[in-house]
Amino acid sequence: MTTIIGRRGVLGGAFALAALGRAKAQGGSYPVRPVRVIVPFAPGGASDVAARIIQPHMQEQLGQPIIVENRAGAAGNIGMEAAARAAPDGYTLFLGNVGTLAVNPAVFERTLRVDPRRDFSAISLVAETADVLVVNPNLPVTTVAEFVAYVRARPGQLNYGSPGVGSVNRLAMEKLREAAGLDMLHVPYAGGAGPAGLAVMAGDVHCLFTTLSSIMGAIQGGRVRALAVSGLRRVPALPDVPTMREAGFEGFETGSWQGLLAPAGTPADIIRRLHAVQVEVAGREEVRQRFAASGTQSLASRSPEEFADFIRSEYEKWGSLVRRIGAVE
Repeated sequence: MTTIIGRRGVLGGAFALAALGRAKAQGGSYPVRPVRVIVPFAPGGASDVAARIIQPHMQEQLGQPIIVENRAGAAGNIGMEAAARAAPDGYTLFLGNVGTLAVNPAVFERTLRVDPRRDFSAISLVAETADVLVVNPNLPVTTVAEFVAYVRARPGQLNYGSPGVGSVNRLAMEKLREAAGLDMLHVPYAGGAGPAGLAVMAGDVHCLFTTLSSIMGAIQGGRVRALAVSGLRRVPALPDVPTMREAGFEGFETGSWQGLLAPAGTPADIIRRLHAVQVEVAGREEVRQRFAASGTQSLASRSPEEFADFIRSEYEKWGSLVRRIGAVE
Protein backbone atom coordinates (compact mmCIF):
# COMPACT_ATOMS: atom_id res chain seq x y z
CA MET A 1 0.00 0.00 0.00
CA THR A 2 1.29 3.43 -0.90
CA THR A 3 2.18 5.67 2.02
CA ILE A 4 2.10 9.41 1.99
CA ILE A 5 4.62 11.10 4.24
CA GLY A 6 3.27 13.87 6.47
CA ARG A 7 4.82 16.23 8.96
CA ARG A 8 3.94 13.99 11.93
CA GLY A 9 3.41 10.52 10.51
CA VAL A 10 2.16 8.63 7.50
CA LEU A 11 -1.17 8.39 5.77
CA GLY A 12 -2.29 5.22 4.06
CA GLY A 13 -3.09 5.08 0.37
CA ALA A 14 -6.68 4.05 1.07
CA PHE A 15 -7.14 7.19 3.18
CA ALA A 16 -5.67 9.30 0.37
CA LEU A 17 -8.02 7.87 -2.21
CA ALA A 18 -11.02 8.35 0.07
CA ALA A 19 -10.01 11.93 0.79
CA LEU A 20 -9.58 12.61 -2.91
CA GLY A 21 -13.03 11.21 -3.64
CA ARG A 22 -14.67 13.38 -0.99
CA ALA A 23 -12.78 16.45 -2.18
CA LYS A 24 -13.87 15.89 -5.78
CA ALA A 25 -17.47 15.76 -4.66
CA GLN A 26 -17.08 18.92 -2.59
CA GLY A 27 -15.19 20.77 -5.30
CA GLY A 28 -18.00 20.33 -7.80
CA SER A 29 -16.92 21.26 -11.31
CA TYR A 30 -13.68 22.95 -10.20
CA PRO A 31 -11.48 23.45 -12.12
CA VAL A 32 -12.95 24.32 -15.52
CA ARG A 33 -9.92 26.21 -16.84
CA PRO A 34 -6.12 26.26 -16.38
CA VAL A 35 -4.72 26.79 -12.89
CA ARG A 36 -1.75 29.10 -12.37
CA VAL A 37 0.92 28.35 -9.75
CA ILE A 38 3.08 31.37 -8.93
CA VAL A 39 6.68 30.50 -8.00
CA PRO A 40 8.28 33.63 -6.51
CA PHE A 41 11.80 32.80 -7.69
CA ALA A 42 13.74 32.37 -10.92
CA PRO A 43 13.95 29.00 -12.70
CA GLY A 44 16.47 26.55 -11.29
CA GLY A 45 15.94 27.09 -7.57
CA ALA A 46 14.42 24.66 -5.08
CA SER A 47 10.91 26.09 -5.38
CA ASP A 48 10.98 25.95 -9.17
CA VAL A 49 12.27 22.36 -9.07
CA ALA A 50 9.45 21.37 -6.71
CA ALA A 51 6.82 23.03 -8.90
CA ARG A 52 8.07 21.29 -12.05
CA ILE A 53 8.03 17.89 -10.33
CA ILE A 54 4.43 18.09 -9.13
CA GLN A 55 3.08 20.02 -12.13
CA PRO A 56 2.23 17.09 -14.45
CA HIS A 57 0.76 15.05 -11.62
CA MET A 58 -1.49 17.86 -10.42
CA GLN A 59 -2.49 18.40 -14.02
CA GLU A 60 -3.52 14.76 -14.33
CA GLN A 61 -5.54 14.84 -11.11
CA LEU A 62 -7.30 18.13 -11.80
CA GLY A 63 -7.89 17.55 -15.51
CA GLN A 64 -6.72 21.03 -16.46
CA PRO A 65 -3.35 22.55 -17.45
CA ILE A 66 -1.17 23.69 -14.54
CA ILE A 67 0.83 26.76 -15.55
CA VAL A 68 3.97 27.46 -13.52
CA GLU A 69 4.66 31.19 -13.51
CA ASN A 70 8.02 32.43 -12.20
CA ARG A 71 7.59 35.89 -10.64
CA ALA A 72 11.02 36.59 -9.16
CA GLY A 73 12.28 39.61 -7.29
CA ALA A 74 12.56 41.22 -3.85
CA ALA A 75 13.47 37.93 -2.12
CA GLY A 76 10.22 36.40 -3.34
CA ASN A 77 8.00 39.24 -2.18
CA ILE A 78 6.92 40.29 -5.69
CA GLY A 79 5.49 36.88 -6.49
CA MET A 80 4.00 36.49 -3.03
CA GLU A 81 2.18 39.82 -3.23
CA ALA A 82 0.89 39.03 -6.72
CA ALA A 83 -0.50 35.71 -5.50
CA ALA A 84 -2.08 37.22 -2.39
CA ARG A 85 -3.89 39.84 -4.48
CA ALA A 86 -5.25 37.33 -7.00
CA ALA A 87 -8.93 36.40 -7.08
CA PRO A 88 -9.73 33.79 -4.39
CA ASP A 89 -11.28 31.35 -6.82
CA GLY A 90 -8.75 28.50 -6.89
CA TYR A 91 -7.24 29.47 -10.23
CA THR A 92 -4.15 31.15 -8.78
CA LEU A 93 -2.05 29.21 -6.29
CA PHE A 94 1.21 30.12 -4.58
CA LEU A 95 4.19 27.85 -3.99
CA GLY A 96 5.59 29.49 -0.88
CA ASN A 97 8.66 28.46 1.06
CA VAL A 98 10.35 29.06 4.40
CA GLY A 99 11.82 32.31 3.10
CA THR A 100 8.69 33.98 1.80
CA LEU A 101 6.32 32.72 4.49
CA ALA A 102 8.47 32.63 7.63
CA VAL A 103 11.57 34.81 7.14
CA ASN A 104 10.48 37.71 4.95
CA PRO A 105 7.70 38.95 7.28
CA ALA A 106 10.40 39.67 9.89
CA VAL A 107 13.13 40.91 7.54
CA PHE A 108 10.82 43.25 5.63
CA GLU A 109 8.38 44.02 8.44
CA ARG A 110 8.38 47.74 7.57
CA THR A 111 7.73 47.37 3.84
CA LEU A 112 6.07 44.00 3.18
CA ARG A 113 2.47 44.51 2.15
CA VAL A 114 1.44 40.90 2.72
CA ASP A 115 0.95 38.95 5.93
CA PRO A 116 1.14 35.23 5.02
CA ARG A 117 -0.94 34.28 8.06
CA ARG A 118 -3.75 36.62 7.04
CA ASP A 119 -3.59 36.81 3.26
CA PHE A 120 -3.34 33.13 2.32
CA SER A 121 -5.26 29.93 2.90
CA ALA A 122 -2.86 27.07 3.56
CA ILE A 123 -3.25 23.89 1.47
CA SER A 124 -0.35 21.52 2.12
CA LEU A 125 3.36 21.08 2.42
CA VAL A 126 4.94 19.79 -0.79
CA ALA A 127 8.62 19.12 -0.08
CA GLU A 128 11.45 19.61 2.36
CA THR A 129 15.16 19.78 1.56
CA ALA A 130 18.37 20.29 3.49
CA ASP A 131 20.78 23.13 2.83
CA VAL A 132 24.33 22.45 1.74
CA LEU A 133 27.55 24.46 2.07
CA VAL A 134 29.27 24.52 -1.31
CA VAL A 135 32.43 26.17 -2.60
CA ASN A 136 33.88 26.85 -5.99
CA PRO A 137 36.03 23.79 -6.88
CA ASN A 138 39.11 25.99 -7.34
CA LEU A 139 39.05 26.85 -3.63
CA PRO A 140 41.70 24.59 -2.04
CA VAL A 141 39.47 23.17 0.70
CA THR A 142 37.62 19.86 1.03
CA THR A 143 36.22 20.06 4.57
CA VAL A 144 34.48 22.62 6.73
CA ALA A 145 37.54 22.77 9.02
CA GLU A 146 39.81 23.55 6.06
CA PHE A 147 37.33 26.14 4.81
CA VAL A 148 37.22 27.91 8.18
CA ALA A 149 41.01 27.93 8.45
CA TYR A 150 41.37 29.25 4.88
CA VAL A 151 38.90 32.10 5.43
CA ARG A 152 40.38 33.05 8.81
CA ALA A 153 43.81 33.37 7.19
CA ARG A 154 42.37 35.84 4.64
CA PRO A 155 40.09 38.26 6.51
CA GLY A 156 37.89 40.29 4.19
CA GLN A 157 39.25 38.63 1.04
CA LEU A 158 36.54 36.04 0.40
CA ASN A 159 32.88 36.53 -0.37
CA TYR A 160 29.75 34.43 -0.19
CA GLY A 161 26.57 34.54 -2.22
CA SER A 162 22.96 34.18 -1.18
CA PRO A 163 19.49 34.26 -2.76
CA GLY A 164 18.83 37.52 -0.96
CA VAL A 165 19.56 39.65 2.10
CA GLY A 166 16.91 38.01 4.25
CA SER A 167 17.08 34.48 2.88
CA VAL A 168 17.51 31.45 5.11
CA ASN A 169 20.71 30.70 3.19
CA ARG A 170 22.14 34.09 4.13
CA LEU A 171 21.09 33.58 7.76
CA ALA A 172 22.81 30.17 7.82
CA MET A 173 26.07 31.70 6.58
CA GLU A 174 25.77 34.51 9.10
CA LYS A 175 25.43 31.89 11.84
CA LEU A 176 28.60 30.18 10.60
CA ARG A 177 30.45 33.49 10.37
CA GLU A 178 29.41 34.32 13.92
CA ALA A 179 30.29 30.88 15.28
CA ALA A 180 33.67 30.62 13.52
CA GLY A 181 34.68 34.30 13.55
CA LEU A 182 34.84 34.66 9.77
CA ASP A 183 35.27 38.01 8.00
CA MET A 184 33.57 37.69 4.60
CA LEU A 185 31.69 39.91 2.16
CA HIS A 186 28.04 39.13 1.44
CA VAL A 187 26.90 39.26 -2.23
CA PRO A 188 23.11 38.91 -2.58
CA TYR A 189 21.56 37.70 -5.83
CA ALA A 190 18.05 38.40 -7.06
CA GLY A 191 15.77 35.59 -8.11
CA GLY A 192 16.47 32.79 -5.68
CA ALA A 193 18.94 29.96 -5.31
CA GLY A 194 19.50 29.41 -9.04
CA PRO A 195 21.39 32.65 -9.80
CA ALA A 196 23.43 32.43 -6.58
CA GLY A 197 24.41 28.85 -7.39
CA LEU A 198 25.50 29.83 -10.88
CA ALA A 199 27.68 32.56 -9.37
CA VAL A 200 29.60 29.97 -7.32
CA MET A 201 30.06 27.76 -10.37
CA ALA A 202 31.42 30.73 -12.34
CA GLY A 203 33.74 31.80 -9.52
CA ASP A 204 32.01 35.14 -9.03
CA VAL A 205 31.60 34.22 -5.36
CA HIS A 206 33.58 31.70 -3.38
CA CYS A 207 30.83 29.86 -1.51
CA LEU A 208 27.26 29.80 -0.24
CA PHE A 209 24.70 27.85 1.69
CA THR A 210 21.93 26.83 -0.69
CA THR A 211 19.09 24.37 -0.98
CA LEU A 212 20.41 20.98 -1.98
CA SER A 213 17.81 20.40 -4.68
CA SER A 214 18.87 23.57 -6.51
CA ILE A 215 22.53 22.55 -6.79
CA MET A 216 22.61 18.75 -6.71
CA GLY A 217 23.39 18.49 -10.43
CA ALA A 218 26.34 20.86 -10.09
CA ILE A 219 27.68 18.88 -7.12
CA GLN A 220 27.45 15.61 -9.00
CA GLY A 221 28.99 17.23 -12.08
CA GLY A 222 31.96 18.64 -10.17
CA ARG A 223 31.07 22.27 -10.86
CA VAL A 224 30.90 22.99 -7.13
CA ARG A 225 32.25 21.09 -4.11
CA ALA A 226 29.92 20.18 -1.23
CA LEU A 227 31.49 20.49 2.22
CA ALA A 228 28.53 19.69 4.49
CA VAL A 229 24.73 19.43 4.61
CA SER A 230 22.70 21.19 7.25
CA GLY A 231 20.18 18.49 8.05
CA LEU A 232 20.04 16.14 11.02
CA ARG A 233 21.44 13.29 8.97
CA ARG A 234 23.45 12.68 5.81
CA VAL A 235 21.66 12.68 2.48
CA PRO A 236 21.50 9.27 0.75
CA ALA A 237 22.33 10.85 -2.61
CA LEU A 238 25.56 12.29 -1.10
CA PRO A 239 26.63 9.66 1.44
CA ASP A 240 30.20 10.98 1.79
CA VAL A 241 29.17 14.54 2.62
CA PRO A 242 28.97 15.05 6.42
CA THR A 243 26.44 17.11 8.32
CA MET A 244 27.40 20.44 9.83
CA ARG A 245 27.03 18.81 13.25
CA GLU A 246 29.55 16.14 12.25
CA ALA A 247 31.84 18.93 11.09
CA GLY A 248 31.78 20.39 14.59
CA PHE A 249 29.00 22.99 14.32
CA GLU A 250 25.82 22.53 16.32
CA GLY A 251 22.60 24.34 15.54
CA PHE A 252 22.78 24.13 11.75
CA GLU A 253 19.72 21.95 11.26
CA THR A 254 18.33 24.35 8.68
CA GLY A 255 16.82 23.82 5.30
CA SER A 256 13.96 24.80 3.09
CA TRP A 257 10.43 23.63 2.60
CA GLN A 258 7.82 24.41 -0.02
CA GLY A 259 4.05 24.40 0.28
CA LEU A 260 0.93 25.26 -1.67
CA LEU A 261 -1.35 28.10 -0.67
CA ALA A 262 -4.27 30.01 -2.19
CA PRO A 263 -5.41 33.60 -1.68
CA ALA A 264 -7.37 34.09 1.53
CA GLY A 265 -11.08 33.64 0.96
CA THR A 266 -10.72 30.73 -1.46
CA PRO A 267 -13.73 28.44 -0.86
CA ALA A 268 -13.08 25.68 1.66
CA ASP A 269 -14.25 22.95 -0.71
CA ILE A 270 -11.61 23.99 -3.26
CA ILE A 271 -8.91 24.04 -0.56
CA ARG A 272 -9.92 20.51 0.46
CA ARG A 273 -9.86 19.36 -3.14
CA LEU A 274 -6.37 20.73 -3.67
CA HIS A 275 -5.13 19.25 -0.39
CA ALA A 276 -6.40 15.82 -1.39
CA VAL A 277 -4.68 16.14 -4.76
CA GLN A 278 -1.36 16.93 -3.06
CA VAL A 279 -1.78 13.96 -0.70
CA GLU A 280 -2.19 11.68 -3.71
CA VAL A 281 0.65 13.28 -5.68
CA ALA A 282 3.09 13.16 -2.74
CA GLY A 283 2.65 9.41 -2.44
CA ARG A 284 3.44 8.60 -6.06
CA GLU A 285 6.64 6.61 -6.43
CA GLU A 286 7.78 8.66 -9.42
CA VAL A 287 7.36 11.91 -7.47
CA ARG A 288 9.15 10.55 -4.41
CA GLN A 289 12.04 9.28 -6.52
CA ARG A 290 12.43 12.55 -8.41
CA PHE A 291 12.51 14.52 -5.19
CA ALA A 292 14.89 12.03 -3.57
CA ALA A 293 17.32 12.35 -6.48
CA SER A 294 17.78 16.01 -5.53
CA GLY A 295 18.08 15.31 -1.81
CA THR A 296 14.48 16.30 -1.12
CA GLN A 297 11.61 14.58 0.68
CA SER A 298 8.14 14.52 -0.86
CA LEU A 299 5.54 15.63 1.69
CA ALA A 300 1.85 16.19 2.28
CA SER A 301 0.36 17.78 5.38
CA ARG A 302 -2.36 15.82 7.16
CA SER A 303 -4.71 18.75 6.70
CA PRO A 304 -4.71 22.38 5.58
CA GLU A 305 -5.04 23.33 9.25
CA GLU A 306 -1.87 21.43 10.12
CA PHE A 307 0.04 23.28 7.42
CA ALA A 308 -1.30 26.62 8.70
CA ASP A 309 -0.08 25.73 12.21
CA PHE A 310 3.31 24.76 10.80
CA ILE A 311 3.66 28.11 9.00
CA ARG A 312 2.88 29.95 12.24
CA SER A 313 5.51 27.97 14.16
CA GLU A 314 8.15 28.63 11.47
CA TYR A 315 7.17 32.30 11.46
CA GLU A 316 7.97 32.52 15.17
CA LYS A 317 11.18 30.48 14.90
CA TRP A 318 12.81 32.43 12.06
CA GLY A 319 11.43 35.80 13.10
CA SER A 320 13.21 35.47 16.43
CA LEU A 321 16.52 34.71 14.69
CA VAL A 322 16.15 37.61 12.24
CA ARG A 323 15.58 40.05 15.06
CA ARG A 324 18.41 38.58 17.15
CA ILE A 325 21.06 39.07 14.46
CA GLY A 326 19.63 42.41 13.31
CA ALA A 327 18.69 41.33 9.77
CA VAL A 328 15.60 43.56 9.64
CA GLU A 329 15.60 45.75 6.53
